[in-house]
Amino acid sequence: MTMRPYQTFAMTTTDVRLYCVVAECINAMILDGQMVSGTRLPSERDLAARFNVSPTSVREALISLELPGIVEVRGGSCIFVSDKDAAAFSAETLGPGPFEVLVARRIIEGEIVAMAARMSSDRAIEKIFQAIERLEQSYKEREKSEQADRNFHLSIARATGNAILANVVSNLWDQRGHLWNKMEDHFQTEELRQETLKDHRRIAAAIAAHDPAVAYRAMLTHLQRVTRQFSRGWGAKDIALASTNINLIH
Repeated sequence: MTMRPYQTFAMTTTDVRLYCVVAECINAMILDGQMVSGTRLPSERDLAARFNVSPTSVREALISLELPGIVEVRGGSCIFVSDKDAAAFSAETLGPGPFEVLVARRIIEGEIVAMAARMSSDRAIEKIFQAIERLEQSYKEREKSEQADRNFHLSIARATGNAILANVVSNLWDQRGHLWNKMEDHFQTEELRQETLKDHRRIAAAIAAHDPAVAYRAMLTHLQRVTRQFSRGWGAKDIALASTNINLIH
């Protein structure tokens, strides 16, 4: 597909989120008639090169356009322009993207868990393990699992004895909106869910052992795993599901 040059494709701004700029540019191409209903979009890599941004920014942009139905994902990996009115789209209401949230969480929660390992009381550690048990009991129910996961991370922040840090973690979780949920729809797998449960156990064990260094590494490993999963190819979830089904058959 041949697309005309677009004057705003050089991404040099620092005061707006890149994925929002990319989403607006793709939407403008649709409005301009460069891509009509039924047109398959170029690959993430091609779009990233065209806009001079990372593939993760393109991924967030595409999902932000998928939410109002301007583009649609077919077959797990192919993205097409839909017949929705692109004129109704606005990036102004979009919040932080999932990768932005994850970067902040790695920086903040890594330090928090190390502090919790140094300062947590027996009662605080007990609450952390209770949060894990509730998460393990509900991980297949999305709404309950989300709340249990949030409570687990909040219980770690509270174990520091610093209410401000607990508020910071609570605010970080509030940034997980529709964009995050749609990202999970596309890239969350049973393998990631199981590994996440193991990650939580490792984090809690390090806190209980009052080992800040191990706790810090365990938290970073956990959040980096989520980042890698969200960065996988569009068809990766379907491949993982098919592999699971084959293993069950055999």
